[in-house]
Amino acid sequence: MSYIHVDVREFGGPECLDVVEDAQLPEPGPGQVRVKVLTAGTGFTDTIIRQGQYVQVKDKPPFTLGYDWFGLVDKLGEGVSALRVGQAVADLSVIGGYTQYLCVDAEQLVPAPDGLDPAAAVAMLLSYTTAYQMLTRYREIPAGSHCLVHAAGGAVGSALMELGQLMGLNMIGTASSGKHALLRRFGGIPIDYRHQDFVEEVGRRTGGKGVDVVFDTIGGKNWSRSYRCLKRGGLLVGFGALQLTTGEERVPSLLWGFFKLLLGWKLIPDGKSSCFYNIQSRREAKPDEFKADVAALFALLAEGKLSPAIDCVMPLRDAAEAHRRIDAAQVTGKIVLDCQSA
Repeated sequence: MSYIHVDVREFGGPECLDVVEDAQLPEPGPGQVRVKVLTAGTGFTDTIIRQGQYVQVKDKPPFTLGYDWFGLVDKLGEGVSALRVGQAVADLSVIGGYTQYLCVDAEQLVPAPDGLDPAAAVAMLLSYTTAYQMLTRYREIPAGSHCLVHAAGGAVGSALMELGQLMGLNMIGTASSGKHALLRRFGGIPIDYRHQDFVEEVGRRTGGKGVDVVFDTIGGKNWSRSYRCLKRGGLLVGFGALQLTTGEERVPSLLWGFFKLLLGWKLIPDGKSSCFYNIQSRREAKPDEFKADVAALFALLAEGKLSPAIDCVMPLRDAAEAHRRIDAAQVTGKIVLDCQSA
């Protein structure tokens, strides 16, 4: 039986993605399972892996792209007894998810409740777990607190907005005007970053007090401006460097931003703090925490308490088109690949 996967032929633009057909399904080794992948997530992280700029991926092309996926156990390898054929499972594979079938170590998998919508379920992996851990694992954020989210109309940003609403937080988000309806859907206050100064707007919206937490995926010089939005005792969480990968800033500016984020601001006696979040590094350090958080999100989804923003669902073969839309910032929420509608 043949199957297809989408590979990075060489580092570069969306045109470097190839649909590859293999004549035989992969066979699970000892301790592994074969998974029939139902959906794969797409997002900004996939695009920087495609460009060869993601430091945690050392593989050289060709390789199969795909940071997160959701599917069903298709075949058990020798020694696997904790899972069953047909069981819903998910994983952050970092690469490898843009495929119809894959083999993975059984210990890596997170079991999921039966009956989840595959498109919504895959959104829980990278986007919502990133948001959930940033909201819950660094400090307790009491209900009524004010939070600022940059790129709030994207996959992680919209997850922060929805989870923040669920936690009773006052969420303010920067986004282009076309994505403001999504922010309002999650009870957020939108700021049009193209036509409004977000530092001034945050001051106005909070009566000059500032916000309790900022979640900043932009990076570089933006971190300094986000830091100014914090009230005394506030926290800045950096979790990306969008401006570097889009060419808006260069490496020296990013490195200076990292210095201030991780060390420089700690020397200023203003009561504020800052940190940098990376989901893969945290998962490697605390794998049980990761599984517990994904399980908690799956439970909220099963209970109908979460409704992730899915921009659209596209066939696996259209992965390059999904990347073109992500590169052009034409995505509201998350594009999901339907791996079985190839």
